[in-house]
Amino acid sequence: MLAVKSMDVRDNFKNLCDKVFHGETLIISRPKNENVVMLSESEYNEMLKAKRNADYLEHLDKSFVQLERGEVVVKSMEELERMADE
Repeated sequence: MLAVKSMDVRDNFKNLCDKVFHGETLIISRPKNENVVMLSESEYNEMLKAKRNADYLEHLDKSFVQLERGEVVVKSMEELERMADE
């Protein structure tokens, strides 16, 4: 992980982008501690994927709790087919 000042980013943008693309995470320090983080698109996509997976697992956990409590609706196949036709 690299930490640089915003002025250094302006002066070395291409070099820093190359480092980020090759797996380095870059923290850009700004006044008033309003820092930003720069990372590669592939790393960003992996983070989004991990968040979606965590959200999905949380949803499954809630569903299992509802199932254990009996908070379910039971429909026959015929009822489902009628609902689809409506």
